[in-house]
Amino acid sequence: MKKYLILIALIIAVPIDAKQNTQSTAQIKQKIIQQSIAAYPGNCACPYQAASNGSRCGKRSAYSRKGGYAPICYAEDVTPEMIRQYKARYGGS
Repeated sequence: MKKYLILIALIIAVPIDAKQNTQSTAQIKQKIIQQSIAAYPGNCACPYQAASNGSRCGKRSAYSRKGGYAPICYAEDVTPEMIRQYKARYGGS
């Protein structure tokens, strides 16, 4: 009986740990994106941001232009190496 309870506890705990790990990675990706946007000197780092006149930046954004600044705007742009460096620098939080 004890074995079954332990097995059930492990089955329940594993998906919870995986979900927490995914959320942690997603949060780190968001922080990396926020830091990248904050480091850009203008107000059109990413296509989804608003220009000073209130219009969407779109293709005028630094992200959409070749050369110069290359801000990180989307979670897909964040590499595993960036996450590793972030965790090393900030302790994973």
